[in-house]
Amino acid sequence: GPEAWEITTGGLSPLGHQIVVGIIDNGFYVNNADFNGNLYVNTGEIPDNGIDDDANGYIDDVSGVNIGNGSGIHAEATHGTGVLGIIGAKGNNAYAISGVNWNVKMLPVSNAVSRVSDLIKGYEYVKEFRRKFNESGGTKGAFVVATNLSAGISKSWPSDQPIWCNMYDTLGKYGIVSVGATANQDVNVDAEGDLPSTCESEFLIVVTNTNSSDEKVINAGYGSKSVDLGAPGDGSTSAQTASDFGAFGGTSCATPHVTGAVALLYSAPNIGLQDFYMQYPEEAARSVKKAILNNVDKLN
Repeated sequence: GPEAWEITTGGLSPLGHQIVVGIIDNGFYVNNADFNGNLYVNTGEIPDNGIDDDANGYIDDVSGVNIGNGSGIHAEATHGTGVLGIIGAKGNNAYAISGVNWNVKMLPVSNAVSRVSDLIKGYEYVKEFRRKFNESGGTKGAFVVATNLSAGISKSWPSDQPIWCNMYDTLGKYGIVSVGATANQDVNVDAEGDLPSTCESEFLIVVTNTNSSDEKVINAGYGSKSVDLGAPGDGSTSAQTASDFGAFGGTSCATPHVTGAVALLYSAPNIGLQDFYMQYPEEAARSVKKAILNNVDKLN
């Protein structure tokens, strides 16, 4: 936290590109004042004209999309709002809380976690922004570096949902690291199954929940093969509605701490990423996951 913030508080890459995070969830109170300036604005779309200006299949998706009805008007839910707060509640604004990134652009995708088909549409939606960015040399689309999924299906395996699991390699090919939550129960997901935990991709980071003593909380999944690291989730505070803040926890809260760290890394000067991500987006994503996993504190 504070040590990292002395180096960077997020927002822009050293090349001046806005760093964007895709957040796949049930719903969001996007008008919470602590998100002001930290929500992605799709400049390819003219607000409220009823036209799909950027031809991505969605009308008036100015700040993300509601996958449920294809509109730019989000479903509202406290869960996704909590996730937004951890990743990118505005910092140093004399208001409420601060996210892992004081400045970042968050791209919310609501109504995307009740069906796997909607989840895949959500990932595709986010991926297209980065694809356009890569193919235009950074003049179109968005510099999406990460996705957050604080959701999943317990006791499931990649063989049950191959398209979902394959999506992580596709996102990775374009330069996106995906971060996903493991189960909120004391279960070895290697043995019992869980999605996205058991999806095998070098571009996916699976997160369990730790407490203030840096220990895994009892009701959180584990697995030496499937779970990559733990992050603080227990006893956190985040945004809940348009104006309320309160307790947020579970692996749902731990996961955006890691997603936020991915975004923060891309804003750090002098670590060589900037020369990398334009020409070799896939290699950049690989090196960012490696940087995070190589710098964990190992628990005995």
